[in-house]
Amino acid sequence: MSPDRREWPLYEVFVRVKRGLNHVHVGSLHAPDDAMALRHARDVYTRRNEGVSIWVVRSEAITASSPDEKDPLFAPSGDKVYRHPTFYDIPDDVPHM
Repeated sequence: MSPDRREWPLYEVFVRVKRGLNHVHVGSLHAPDDAMALRHARDVYTRRNEGVSIWVVRSEAITASSPDEKDPLFAPSGDKVYRHPTFYDIPDDVPHM
């Protein structure tokens, strides 16, 4: 691979700040391979020891939905009545329902 950084693959970086929290996208970087991407991500995005876990993913491996697909992708489906418990009888002695 050429030493020109523009030809290195682009990686997306996700960092988990504390145990139990989700990984959050913090940025992108170019690197020649996966191992170097992880090292660069550590150096660039966790300089103050704020991370407990880092994920690096090649940008080309990520598939995302479009904002235009929001309604058909996320809207509840009316033909799946089991998703809405409107026809169940809940006993009176069941708390927090």
